[in-house]
Amino acid sequence: MAFPEPKPRGPELPQKRLKTLDCEQGAVRAVRFNVDGNYCLTCGSDKTLKLWNPLRGTLLRTYSGHGYEVLDAAGSFDNSNLCSGGGDKAVVLWDVASGQVVRKFRGHAGKVNTVQFNEEATLILSGSIDSSIRCWDCRSRRPEPVQTLDEARDGISSVKVSDHEVLAGSVDGRVRRYDLRMGQLFSDYVGSPITCACFSRDGQCLLVSSLDSTLRLLDKDTGELLGEYTGHQNKQYKLDCCLSERDTHVVSCSEDGKVFFWDLVEGSLALALPVGPGVVQSLAFHPTEPCLLTAMAGRIQCWREEAYEAEGGAG
Repeated sequence: MAFPEPKPRGPELPQKRLKTLDCEQGAVRAVRFNVDGNYCLTCGSDKTLKLWNPLRGTLLRTYSGHGYEVLDAAGSFDNSNLCSGGGDKAVVLWDVASGQVVRKFRGHAGKVNTVQFNEEATLILSGSIDSSIRCWDCRSRRPEPVQTLDEARDGISSVKVSDHEVLAGSVDGRVRRYDLRMGQLFSDYVGSPITCACFSRDGQCLLVSSLDSTLRLLDKDTGELLGEYTGHQNKQYKLDCCLSERDTHVVSCSEDGKVFFWDLVEGSLALALPVGPGVVQSLAFHPTEPCLLTAMAGRIQCWREEAYEAEGGAG
């Protein structure tokens, strides 16, 4: 008799806490990996932005220049620049090496929730509670945005950028996708205020989280609902969601102190990772490895798969 082939091992989920870093910048509003996943940024309620090596637990630089709490940040593709936005309505372009402010863009009428570079890092896109997305030219001296996208009827909570698309989630309950090549706008109505929207790693799907404690996976081209993921709590805060590094799992923060992982295809809950007492404010998933960063209160935690061994012993 023939024995059945063993099932291939599923992807390992990051559930071993490697490091806890006390960021000493008030509440950490957002944590973000850089492009290659070697470094991370933390956005503080004390107006600072910090750059870390999260696996080593070392602080590399502190960036000061915002007039109010920093709400989001991103790194450029070549790691030479950072951009950030915050409660002072400003969008700031930073030089990574010197820590200096290169440009400060003003024009939003409310706090800036979300910032992203385009792929070449020639533009910064910022989304604000003033219901607009503004595109700022990093290379010119002009103070006004080169383009303003103002189709949303309420605040912009989330902006993501691919090589030719801009994805925006809004409190008006719609996720909008701007196809810059075709000059077209596609809009899908979710109905509940959207807290986060992102592309799948393969670019075929959209993941949308909203204040009805539900995540939805949509087909990018048709808007068809491919999956719904529930079990976490998201009723009042702007919380992050994403897909794991190989698009196998849907990942979300929760207001009950956990990070939830669901199997993308089956929709079943794979893991509810206890982070601590409080709201998991933000998370970031490594671009290529099963490594997760979580932010709660004034700390970030770095998580790896159970089999992971830190270089030079456990840190």
